[in-house]
Amino acid sequence: MLTALGLAAAIGPAAAQFRVEITGVGATQVPLVLGPLRGETPSGVAVSQIVRADLERSGLFRAVPPGAELDERSNIDLALWRGRGADALVAGSVTRLADGRFDVRYKLWDTVKGEELLGQSKLVLPADLRLAAHRMADEIHQKLTGERGVYATRIAYVVRAGRRYTLHVTDADGEGGQVALASPEPIISPAWSPDGRQLAYVSFETQKAVVWVQDLSTGERRIVASFRGSNSAPAWSPDGQRLALTLSKDGLAQIYTLPVAGGKPERLTRSSAIDTEPVFAPDGASIYFVSDRGGGPQIYRLPASGGGVERVTFSGSYNISPAISPDGRAMAYISRQGNAYRLMLQELGATPTAAPLALSDTQDDESPSFAPNGRLIVYATRLQGANVLMTTTLDGKIKTRLLSSGADMREPAWGPYGR
Repeated sequence: MLTALGLAAAIGPAAAQFRVEITGVGATQVPLVLGPLRGETPSGVAVSQIVRADLERSGLFRAVPPGAELDERSNIDLALWRGRGADALVAGSVTRLADGRFDVRYKLWDTVKGEELLGQSKLVLPADLRLAAHRMADEIHQKLTGERGVYATRIAYVVRAGRRYTLHVTDADGEGGQVALASPEPIISPAWSPDGRQLAYVSFETQKAVVWVQDLSTGERRIVASFRGSNSAPAWSPDGQRLALTLSKDGLAQIYTLPVAGGKPERLTRSSAIDTEPVFAPDGASIYFVSDRGGGPQIYRLPASGGGVERVTFSGSYNISPAISPDGRAMAYISRQGNAYRLMLQELGATPTAAPLALSDTQDDESPSFAPNGRLIVYATRLQGANVLMTTTLDGKIKTRLLSSGADMREPAWGPYGR
């Protein structure tokens, strides 16, 4: 039996819980003091550990042990901490109120300038403590770097356990998840709507590849593409009005666009090759896709309204799964390097100045997806006999492995801002 579940409903967490394992050393990191928040242990949520893991995963911060419990009311000797090599310090508390909510408070200091940068208080329900921790990390990240953090965003991915497939939606660290869809048939290619309220995906529940769109707050779902042949690889336009997708209704797989609200698909490619895996550029003006029209799979680009096709990848004989950075300046993709399939990063534009950069040293990478600030990429790979999800910084130096209890995890997609 297939079931679709609204994420707003009290359906409980996904069975597979994650832990974060961070490896690598970044070139420039802010040394940051962040110890346990006073009172966080009775809350049952290690708020400070979540914040610290979030910040370290970005590759921009390095935790400095505090050596003592601090809270936002402590008398902080900033010069002392500066002398210990810390550029910033965070201290706070978690207090349970009479009505069952928690008061999460913290302050952020700049030890170099000797001044307080931020002071916040959040009243949250017990179920929202993890989200409060992620938002705390986002606020610290933005104050210290001037750039938005992505820790309170979400990711979607597919888990296969035996003959059971589940579509999960979790926090960006892989924790706190819920199951959006469960099915005995394969689920592939989840794709977020620009407002983060819907997911498009492919389900084989009708014994063929069909594209569905699901509302994540209500669980309501509907078929948007069930034409003759295969319907696959949905990708949203930046305005949320159209889907680019691959259809084989007229023969070979080709690229089409289709109004999300329903209507007639518009065919964009007319080749004698297989064209697939479309993805919109952030400005909506063009679509990147994979085609074997040159003899092997390569990535191409064409106007979103149709027209002339230009080849984008030239390094290597097998390049697939394009993902475009939010600023449109870079593309992540999977390239076959000998017998390995590796995550690559390539500059975009008329005259790229650098050769594609290999971001991984694993053998079976797939499905890259950018964080909404463009600073991290989530992807799937096989590591030590397990199918896992990982994130990496754009230089490949900081990697985070999200480990589960032996589940087969695939098809990650990083959601937008707006949660």
